[in-house]
Amino acid sequence: MNMEEEHELGFFERYLTVWVGICIVIALFLGQYDEDLMGFELTAAFEAFEVAGYSIPIVIVLFLMIYPIMVQTPFQKVIKAGKTAKPILTTLALNWGVKPFLKAGLSWLFFAVIFAPILRPEIGQEGIGYLIGGMILLGIAPCTAMVLVWSYLSRGNMGHTIVVTAINSLSMLVLYAPLALILLPIAGATGADIGIPAGQIGFGVLAYIGLPLVAGYFTRNSLIKRRGREWFDQFTDKLHYVSIVALLFTIVVIVSPHSERILDQPLIVLIIAIPLIVQFIIMFIISYWTAKKVGLAYEDAAPTAQIATSNHFELAIAMSITVFGMESLATLAAVTGLLIEVPIMLIIVQICLKTRHWFPSKKEQSSRKSALARS
Repeated sequence: MNMEEEHELGFFERYLTVWVGICIVIALFLGQYDEDLMGFELTAAFEAFEVAGYSIPIVIVLFLMIYPIMVQTPFQKVIKAGKTAKPILTTLALNWGVKPFLKAGLSWLFFAVIFAPILRPEIGQEGIGYLIGGMILLGIAPCTAMVLVWSYLSRGNMGHTIVVTAINSLSMLVLYAPLALILLPIAGATGADIGIPAGQIGFGVLAYIGLPLVAGYFTRNSLIKRRGREWFDQFTDKLHYVSIVALLFTIVVIVSPHSERILDQPLIVLIIAIPLIVQFIIMFIISYWTAKKVGLAYEDAAPTAQIATSNHFELAIAMSITVFGMESLATLAAVTGLLIEVPIMLIIVQICLKTRHWFPSKKEQSSRKSALARS
């Protein structure tokens, strides 16, 4: 089964950006009228069911988003990907050596220089510092959940994606706090108390990678053994729709509690969105170009660029609340990151699919190596 046959994009996936836009509108509406429609506040309901700073409803929908992908990923691919140093080292270098500093620099340029005349009368110099701080916390949190969906939709190497997201999660235990302490002074937050969110990161690794991987491994082996490979392939052709529906529901669940703040400050949200979009574009270009220059196959290049471009917005939102407060502009910046990231990453998925001919496939690389070995 070749790469195209594994998960050809259908009507639902091709117009996923439209469904995402509809879900964002629904989320903003629900957040405004939750008490009228349901008789309780969504924010209070989510806060009542939390573990290690993660809302259990969000954990459940993210599990449903990732689990079907894990079912379709042979565990051998994960083991094989763990032995290939070049894609892993390239992704980690881009994640930790480039993106945090690019996002911090662009945030300062846009908020403290370009948009300062507009922002200063509205939110003051301290508010500008909060915006920069929220963007920095977003930039030092590499994506560990939704990127699995982006890689899947791009027909990327899921083994590589799983290995790198796991390493990124563990790397955050060591690198998150030092990078925050180095970069937050740009926001004027020199005195901010940044601790290593070990419990939150550990729970995230378990919930977003470990549990879906183990459940997917046993589900895959059990179904193939009991029902056969042909039945399994037919079953998984439909299973991926669970991931897409869960992705859409995730947007509603995460955005709706913050809708009031988003709608109350539309100008600030728009201003935040501009450097975010610029950062996504620049980081993707740098990452995709680097992947080509170091000779990665398309299946590794696409997730490498996507992981380096996207962010762990759940952690960034939680850390913004911890460091700057729930009602701070830093938290608004982190939440806006989610609104912008999902549509932009879907566009990047389409760019990757349309430019995959720029890269050799893994099969082509393997054939070349075999030919060189024989000669």
